Amino acid sequence: MDFGRVLPPLVISIPQEQYIVESAYATPIEIEDALLAPPVEVVERPYTLSEVRYSSRLRDKVRRVDLDTITFDTGSADITSDQIDSLEFIGTAIGDIVDRDPNEVFLIEGHTDAVGSDLSNLTLSDRRAEAVALALTEDFGIPPENIVTQGYGEQDLKVDTDGPARENRRVTMRRITPLLAQAAEGRDGTGNAQ
Repeated sequence: MDFGRVLPPLVISIPQEQYIVESAYATPIEIEDALLAPPVEVVERPYTLSEVRYSSRLRDKVRRVDLDTITFDTGSADITSDQIDSLEFIGTAIGDIVDRDPNEVFLIEGHTDAVGSDLSNLTLSDRRAEAVALALTEDFGIPPENIVTQGYGEQDLKVDTDGPARENRRVTMRRITPLLAQAAEGRDGTGNAQ
């Protein structure tokens, strides 16, 4: 189903910097608050993981944290050791959230710039998301069952350019628990426990 055609346009009634949190400038509390915040609009029904992964309109219902402290070299999914250190706030926030509720689910989204073929960019973006998930699991003890990864290739450019742009070779994340069917039992429409 094309939720972008079925659902009305998204209206965001909060400041942009609260809806998309840039990890390089955010405090640990701001990151955790963004991840724990309820959806920015009503969740009509519980969705499947597949529906959430493949619909930007559904994903846009929840706030996003841009892991802008991690960018990748052209054609690479490698994370340098200094970039892994910059994941500490994210790892701590996710760890605290999962400690409170082991059923929480986080989506890590990989992205590329517009250089290269669609297929190679999609594959590369998957590898980038997986690299961050692996770092969160190995370096910060986040259980792998709480993390879902998905690459989106060049679908969501941060900087609108056809050329190479390091800012587009990135990873973002969202807490998608409030959207999911498996998490809906015992929760209200905003993902909060009843």
